[in-house]
Amino acid sequence: MNYFKFIFMLTLTAALAVCGCLAQAQQSFYERFRAHNASMTEVQPLWMGPLIQSDARLSQSLRFSFSNSYAPGAQVMNYGNNHGVSVIVARRFQFDFIPPSFFRNHDAAAKDGFGNTAAQVKWRMVSGNASHGNFALTAILTRSFTPGSQENGALTGAYNPRIAAGKEWGWFDVQTTFGASLPTGKVAAQGRAVEWNFTGQVHPNAHMWVNVENNAMWIEGGPLDGQMQNFVTPAAFYMIRRKDWKPTHAVMVFNGGMQIATSRFHLYNHNLIAEMRVLF
Repeated sequence: MNYFKFIFMLTLTAALAVCGCLAQAQQSFYERFRAHNASMTEVQPLWMGPLIQSDARLSQSLRFSFSNSYAPGAQVMNYGNNHGVSVIVARRFQFDFIPPSFFRNHDAAAKDGFGNTAAQVKWRMVSGNASHGNFALTAILTRSFTPGSQENGALTGAYNPRIAAGKEWGWFDVQTTFGASLPTGKVAAQGRAVEWNFTGQVHPNAHMWVNVENNAMWIEGGPLDGQMQNFVTPAAFYMIRRKDWKPTHAVMVFNGGMQIATSRFHLYNHNLIAEMRVLF
């Protein structure tokens, strides 16, 4: 827990320090930087990014996430949950830094420790707001890096290329991603995977979104060759913003859900996820 607190405070302090320096030294640039999310409303839909699958839109945010899952003979608490800071650059690109999550293992042989660090780039290929089709199509590439300890991370780094797409009709939208996990080495020991996610989402009022995700993975090679696991993930999101809020102001989103295994084979089950997002 102490390691997680350290990473959390370090990331938050760095983000606040950068924003503070920008505000003091170059106010006009800071104002443009803070307006990136607002400018995206001109070119993409207004749905909420799903709990697990990647969002086809670009957004600028800090995400603080926690999960608690159960595997045979183990309870695993994940502080960080593979989320971090996202920054929009040049209207069509988003860059993410994902610090290593901290894993706390209960009733298991595995030791507590950090997982993998990762970086991600998103390229919004084409999209439109409510007046221009209300859709988005984006290419995503994630690169994870091997941790110092392999207790809680993959054996090697990996590339994760994906295509993300979505379409909105008023208060309802659908979103999907398709991609793969391609390790940089030791493929025989860990295999490769193909991943497909699909989300249906409703937006009943100005502050709330509710969705159900389907998360599927097919494994090829390695000790789990030929296995497939599938989860259904109901989730809800609630946005808080101040009374005099403007599109350039930050908002907070509290959200949570649970991954429930629906396939005979699954590496874990009943994965409870709680998260706070700061969209800035």
